[in-house]
Amino acid sequence: MPTTPRFLVIDGYARDSREELAKGGCTVAGELYARMLRAHAPNARTDILYPSDPDSALPQGVGLDQYDGVAWTGCNLTVYDDKDDRVRRQIDLAREIFEVGTPSFGSCWAAQIAVVAAGGVVRASPKGREMGFARKVRLTAEGRAHPMYVGKPSVFDAFISHVDEVTHLPRGALVLASNDFSYVQAVCVNHRNGTFWAPQYHPEYDLHEMARLTYCRIAKLIQLGFFRTEAQALEHVEKLETLHRDPSRFDIAWSLGIDDDVMQAPLRQVEVANWISHQILPRVSA
Repeated sequence: MPTTPRFLVIDGYARDSREELAKGGCTVAGELYARMLRAHAPNARTDILYPSDPDSALPQGVGLDQYDGVAWTGCNLTVYDDKDDRVRRQIDLAREIFEVGTPSFGSCWAAQIAVVAAGGVVRASPKGREMGFARKVRLTAEGRAHPMYVGKPSVFDAFISHVDEVTHLPRGALVLASNDFSYVQAVCVNHRNGTFWAPQYHPEYDLHEMARLTYCRIAKLIQLGFFRTEAQALEHVEKLETLHRDPSRFDIAWSLGIDDDVMQAPLRQVEVANWISHQILPRVSA
C-alpha cells in the first residue's frame, strides 16, 4: 500500500493555448496544479494528462483506479460546445472517473465539467466575464457545513477568470458558495461512485499568475471594457507583480481592495488542503 498519494492532474488546455500562456509568463496550468498539490502533500506523485491533445495518455500500465485523487485545472474551452472533440473527450473522462470512484477536485472549468458530466447544464454568463477577483463569495448553509470549507471565512474574495457558469445542477449536487456575479461559486457533485469538489474560482493562482494571465488577455479585456487603454492594463499588471514581490505594499493592496484571503496561500488554498485531508489521505492509509 502506498505511503504517499498519487494524483492525476488533468490539464484541459490545448497545446497551442498552453504555449500562448507560457509565452506570456504564465505557469502551465497542469504544473501549477501539481505544484499546489505537492505543497499540501509533500512527496506526492503527480502525473499530468492533456486530454485536449489526441496523443496524450496515462503512463503505461496505470489505470484511473490507481490514483488516489484526480485534480482538474481551468481551461479556455467551452463545455457546452458538443461539436468539439476536445470537450467531448473531457466529459467522457469525467464520467469514467465518476464510475471508477476516484475523488476529484478542480477549479473553474472543473466545476463546469463535473456538473455537465453528471447531467447538469452550463451556459454563457449573461453578465459576461468575471475577471481578476471574485468579490464577496459567500458560503451557503451547505458550504458552512461542508468539509471543503473548514477554516474558511464565511465571506471571502478569490482569484477568478470565467465567462461560462453553471445554470442547472444535476441530481446529487450541492451549491457550496455563491456571489452576486455567479450563483454557483463552488459545487460538490456526488454522482455514480464518485465525488467532485470544485470551486468556480482559482485557489491555485497567486498575484503573479493573475498578472501574467491578465497580460495575456489584455486585448480581450480592453474590448470588454475592463481597461480603457493598453497602458492602463499594463499599469494594473505591474501593480499585481509588485505586490507579489513585496506583500508589505499596503498601498497597492488597498488600491486593489484585496486582503489575506487572496494574498496568503494557506487561507486561499484551504479548500485544497481539506480535500486532501478528508478525501485523499484516508484512501492512502486504508
